[in-house]
Amino acid sequence: MDDVRLSSRRGRALLTATALGSGMAFLDGTVVNVALPTIGRELDADLSALQWTVNAYTLTLAALILLGGALGDRLGRRRVFTLGVVWFTAASVLCALAPGVEVLIAARALQGVGGALLTPGALAILQTVVHEDDRARAIGAWAGLTGVSGIIGPLLGGWLLEFDWRWVFGINVPLAVLTVWLIRVSAPESRDENDSGQFDGQGAALGALALGASTYALIRVPEAGATPVVVGTAALSLVAAAAFLLRERRAPHPMVPLSLFSDRTFSVINIMTFVVYAGLSGIMFFLMLQLQVSLTWSPLAAGMATLPITLLMLFLSGRSAGLATRYGVRPPLVAGSLCGAAGVALLATVGPDDGYLSAVLPGVVLLGIGLTTLVPTLTATVMASAPQHLAGTASGVNNGISRAAGLIAVAALPALTGLAGESYADPDALTESFRAAMLICTGLLIGGALAAASITRRAVAAPAEEPAPSEAPEPAEVTLPAVATPAMAEHTDEEEVATSAPCPGPCMPPSYGR
Repeated sequence: MDDVRLSSRRGRALLTATALGSGMAFLDGTVVNVALPTIGRELDADLSALQWTVNAYTLTLAALILLGGALGDRLGRRRVFTLGVVWFTAASVLCALAPGVEVLIAARALQGVGGALLTPGALAILQTVVHEDDRARAIGAWAGLTGVSGIIGPLLGGWLLEFDWRWVFGINVPLAVLTVWLIRVSAPESRDENDSGQFDGQGAALGALALGASTYALIRVPEAGATPVVVGTAALSLVAAAAFLLRERRAPHPMVPLSLFSDRTFSVINIMTFVVYAGLSGIMFFLMLQLQVSLTWSPLAAGMATLPITLLMLFLSGRSAGLATRYGVRPPLVAGSLCGAAGVALLATVGPDDGYLSAVLPGVVLLGIGLTTLVPTLTATVMASAPQHLAGTASGVNNGISRAAGLIAVAALPALTGLAGESYADPDALTESFRAAMLICTGLLIGGALAAASITRRAVAAPAEEPAPSEAPEPAEVTLPAVATPAMAEHTDEEEVATSAPCPGPCMPPSYGR
């Protein structure tokens, strides 16, 4: 089977299909935020119900996305991706038809199952099907397009709310039809031919239990306090998390091979993913509430407030991948996180009676520049630092970590900032909570920059073949990227010269098994 070239008609269709499919999942992760006040009014829902409207989706997505990536590697990445799109769309229809908030929450949980199947498959298909010379560009384009879909959510949600909040979910139907058709005509089937076919059901169950219990405890504690049920649930989440790690260490066929984390770059970039995406999830959750409740903006106006982020990511994401190629992955990751942190710090000052140009726009623009610099490099770094035959699993790990981060942030931030019950409808109470939340999110993005700063810039040559079990591997040599840029040639310090190993392109972390 020949690899697909990105410049071909088939390659463009493949990129469009994967971006649309994963974009639906990203879109639903943000588009619902702008609809929360409307849903709360029309379905008579309190803050806890609104949190679960967001978190029911994120919970099942985060809990099962690791399994979704493993299923794609074993059963066929195109097959599982297509199943995920169909499942996600059917659940979206249920959301649109929900008569009450309880049914909506249940349908959102079903949506998360579909998202867990399709999201890791999109990136794994690009990593294994696209020609080696085009992979970095394909992943950068995918990251930019899906990032746009996530950020465009508030804008699209605001426009759809002018008609009916149910269209927030109904919009997925035509997108899904186009996605399924494009993926069927453009993507050959791919799988891990050496996989045993055995599934780690215990690992999946323990991971889901850890996330579910922690989410319940975080959402319930502001209203119920430290009751025996809340404390017991929190303790259960810690026990389940420890049992999950123990299970993955000892299982003959783990859902998440812990050997992935023996690569320093893979480990650090996933730590960075957690803190950064926790901050981003908290920002979008609180910003949409603040603009509509405290500033009394319409849903459409609140959604349009983030339009600069969308435009920046749409037009500049490709160029940010060029920064990583020229300077290595560390500078854009650090700079993007710090720029985003500066933008969020400015947004923390937004309050009642503030205008868009003077109060909101500066922070939004800085946040957009930060995301445009950060997101494509982060995504390419994750995939390049994992073995190719585990592309689906690696994508599932990173996506699961980002969703778990958002899950915990949306559950914890209202509690940490004193927001509970119906208080989100009080402009004064919400503004106080919003400002505290934005400062916490600023700190999280700064934490992401510190994590990125610890990523080594040394390039390690990967062995062509794995050593036999009885042989001790020779220490890997420090090497220069296969293609050096003029900027790299000017360095003299070893740590700076070997900025990072070639991904499919120079200056990306090492990719094994190619």
